[in-house]
Amino acid sequence: MLSTKTNEIVVVKTETSKIEGIDFNNLTFGRTFTDYMFYCDFENGEWQQPTVAPYQPMTIEPSARVFHYGQAVFEGMKAYKDDNEKVFLFRPKENFKRINKSAARLAMPEFPEDYFFNGLQTLLNLDSAWIKPGIGNSLYVRPFVIATEPAISASPAASYRFMIICSPAKAYYTEPVRVLFAEKYSRSADGGVGFAKAAGNYAAQFYPTSLAQKKGFQQIIWTDASTHDYLEEAGTMNIFFRINDKLVTAPNNDRILDGITRKSVIQLANDNNIDIEVRRVSVNEIKEASRNGSLKEIFGAGTAAVISPISAFEHSEEVFEIPTTKDSYASLFKTQLLNIQHNLTDDKHNWRYEIK
Repeated sequence: MLSTKTNEIVVVKTETSKIEGIDFNNLTFGRTFTDYMFYCDFENGEWQQPTVAPYQPMTIEPSARVFHYGQAVFEGMKAYKDDNEKVFLFRPKENFKRINKSAARLAMPEFPEDYFFNGLQTLLNLDSAWIKPGIGNSLYVRPFVIATEPAISASPAASYRFMIICSPAKAYYTEPVRVLFAEKYSRSADGGVGFAKAAGNYAAQFYPTSLAQKKGFQQIIWTDASTHDYLEEAGTMNIFFRINDKLVTAPNNDRILDGITRKSVIQLANDNNIDIEVRRVSVNEIKEASRNGSLKEIFGAGTAAVISPISAFEHSEEVFEIPTTKDSYASLFKTQLLNIQHNLTDDKHNWRYEIK
């Protein structure tokens, strides 16, 4: 392997690429990884020399604090390639701000902005062949931070590792999703870490989600932990409701992730002169809207799914089917987002970030 320095990043190049053995038409989300990974260690109170190296296993001690106290945060991003072989990220500065916000909540050190963006530039240039052009193709980019200090006393770690790995991706949900409104379990609570993209938030969802899946539902829409009366977000998506021609979504709070796709949909709604309200949304309001026919759509918004229509929901053992709506907002927003991400249309909000 050849080791060189690029923009303060040590680059260790692989001798052979794995890409020839990949069937890009048959990808399972998050199972295939590219040739390279980025990593940078935090030791002695500061971030050390960042490195891009071939994707490979790493050695970590069993006593690393991440295994015992859950100091782990992550992000989800996507890279896109247009027909001229240019590569773009979508609003990556929002991801950078959010991972540092998440890290601060878990008493972890924040990562330098220049390291983050130089790391992305170097990594995505090396892995450019893994980013396929065309709507529906993307490279999922996963930055994350874990506590690596080998100690099992209950306190924040003194050492960490920041990493970025990448996985080629197709559409996350290919069919409309059926969801269950939460009545017993909670994703997060007031004063907790729901707003942070902390690994433990997702681990806590797996069991109740598995119960929902046994009933034929793919996701749970979580309700507030105090009363379970108000709808907040799904396990992998923020949620929007269309009542007649008005779009409604729950406000951010310390229980809800500040979704980047969510913010983009709100802006696109304003751009399209669609009436949108950011307010609390009650379970009873949505059930009644479904009964009287005013509930036209429910859809999720997130990095992996982009926009995912919801075809039915269940609450209190009652199932509500949502009819297909012609000229749906979900289709409109998905088309507009994908066109921006793939450099097929104007980007008046400067959401695209070109990798050069």
